[in-house]
Amino acid sequence: QSWTVVPDFTHHAHSASLSAVAVNNRYVVTGSRDETIQIYDMKKKTEHGALLQHNGTITCLEFYGTAHLLSGAEDGLICIWNTKRWECLKSIKAHKGHVTSLSIHPSGKLALSVGTDKTLRTWNLVEGRSAFIKNLKQNAHIIKWSPDGERYVTVITNKVDIYKLDTASITGTITTEKRVSSLRFITDSILAIAGGDEIIRFYSCDSQKCLCEFKAHENRIKDIYSFEREGQHVIVTASSDGYIKMWNLDLNKIKDVPSLLCEVNTEARLTCLAVWLDRASEMKENSDKAAASSQANEDEKSSIVRKNKVCWTDKSDKTVKRKRKITPEKQKSEAPLQKKKKKWNSSA
Repeated sequence: QSWTVVPDFTHHAHSASLSAVAVNNRYVVTGSRDETIQIYDMKKKTEHGALLQHNGTITCLEFYGTAHLLSGAEDGLICIWNTKRWECLKSIKAHKGHVTSLSIHPSGKLALSVGTDKTLRTWNLVEGRSAFIKNLKQNAHIIKWSPDGERYVTVITNKVDIYKLDTASITGTITTEKRVSSLRFITDSILAIAGGDEIIRFYSCDSQKCLCEFKAHENRIKDIYSFEREGQHVIVTASSDGYIKMWNLDLNKIKDVPSLLCEVNTEARLTCLAVWLDRASEMKENSDKAAASSQANEDEKSSIVRKNKVCWTDKSDKTVKRKRKITPEKQKSEAPLQKKKKKWNSSA
């Protein structure tokens, strides 16, 4: 079964190229070389505003749940944002150089960051402070937690070091021919890695061996994303050639080349990629299917019991959705609410 990709919402967001993108259940945020973070409300398909805390290119963005966003930039700062009011809860001077990458632990209590000061830093997000600093031999440009939070990986040029959480020591290293441009955990123990070429490679974190490789694009791959939908594992790739491709991955046959579901030529030089899933619509669709199935069963039972005396009633939905009152956005100049805030609400 092939899929079709069509543009749903397009916006000329920034005055310079995009450098980072992140999604949660409602919002998409983009970071750029123009030093701003733009917010989009995907439920309304509208621009929601901009965050102007950083000085320098935005290098990394990551949501934790529905309430918080972390951002990192070339100014060495990591900012923690509340996504309800879009206020900066805390601004941390994280690295002496640029922040190159950050990753939040699945528990939301820890975050890791790497920068151009040759350090890997662990952050206590409950208290908003540094918990541990590890010196690296070279600058790392990617860091990523596994989905179960039991391990994490750092990328230094073409070398992927795999760490165990409980020992904070390297358990294995994957070395590629070219510089790693993007990396994604497909499962807790399988990594999808893209280098400075058109090949996607799947590696085992346990054996560090390449399980499968395939040519995905005609030009170098800039980013990889993955998601699961109705039991189907999907890999999404973006390339400098302007193409976005979606691949169906069978985890039981990981050594087999994934099948192409669809592709689209954006006619743009792609730099980063994320996938926003409309979970609310999916849940409604599934519940509607379940309700229709249940109603069909009830009708069938009713017709069997009543035999010749079957009466049908029109149960069309006459419920009218109440329009939600939308209050205007509060201006930045407005005095902050004097609510009790967490320890991390003060600036570092």
